[in-house]
Amino acid sequence: MKAIGYNQPGPINAAQALVEFETEKPPLKSHDLLVEVRGISVNPVDVKVRANTPTKNGTKVIGYDAAGIVKEIGSQVSKFKVGDEVFYAGDITRPGTNAQFHAVDERIVGKKPTSLGFAEAAGLPLTSITAWELLFDSLNIKEGEGRSETLLIIGGAGGVGSILIQLAKKLTGLTVIATASRAETVAWVKKMGADHVINHRESLVDQIKSLGITPGYVAALNGTEQHFPAIIELIKPRGHVAIIDDPQTLDIRPGKAKALSFSWEFMFARPMHQTDDIEQQHQLLNRVSELIDKGVLVSTVTNNLGKLSVDTLKAAHEAQESGRVIGKNVLGGF
Repeated sequence: MKAIGYNQPGPINAAQALVEFETEKPPLKSHDLLVEVRGISVNPVDVKVRANTPTKNGTKVIGYDAAGIVKEIGSQVSKFKVGDEVFYAGDITRPGTNAQFHAVDERIVGKKPTSLGFAEAAGLPLTSITAWELLFDSLNIKEGEGRSETLLIIGGAGGVGSILIQLAKKLTGLTVIATASRAETVAWVKKMGADHVINHRESLVDQIKSLGITPGYVAALNGTEQHFPAIIELIKPRGHVAIIDDPQTLDIRPGKAKALSFSWEFMFARPMHQTDDIEQQHQLLNRVSELIDKGVLVSTVTNNLGKLSVDTLKAAHEAQESGRVIGKNVLGGF
């Protein structure tokens, strides 16, 4: 089968930053599906792994979103059959989705939304899992609750922010404040449903105080280290902060005076560690699929870069590295 990967970590503008090669179809474990990949998307994790992670045995295939068709099933598979259309984000400890065929544990796979094509569906899994786990697991908000509380989302226009705004507005009673700094990103987060939009390039403290709102929850999707003093100042006592980015240092001691809670969301934790509740990702993806098909949630895809190739995948990585992607960029299969 065809696949795209890298041999040495480094910048995307290096001559051999990404290479196409031939390899064998992956073998299946007992709970695995062999999926013919029809669509993929690119996330910040793709860029981080490609730029920083040495390869161990030959070319490393990355890619952590896919939609496709089940072609084979493992001996203990019970949730899917050959021919089913699926979408998922995969497992960072296994080869990625930038290939013609991909092996994935059925317990982290959902039924593809019927209302979306494969490429567009591939833009949803990783960000939906991240946003869902952050909102309902990390922040421990219950569906239908939160009507007297406010959620501040720092970085509202990216992939995770775009779906997190929707989940918070459609499934809870939370008031949502989202940050965005450009005219087009402000328009986008408003479209996703944010009640208020503020500029993360200006004082968060001044802007939120001018709204007369004290957030009880904060989701820091990027810039956590930069904005942490403002978060501590703004949040309610006994509030909860959840983060997903990678601050070099983060001293949480200032949160003691307000008795704050802190969580780190990492959607690969369940498959990486084969947790007892790993099937939660299967269940939540099925729920997201249903909500998309009912029109409760809308696609966060803003750009389809065409069929998967070295050139189109490189363009997607370059766009992701620019920090200016709104929503999600996707590609089709080979």
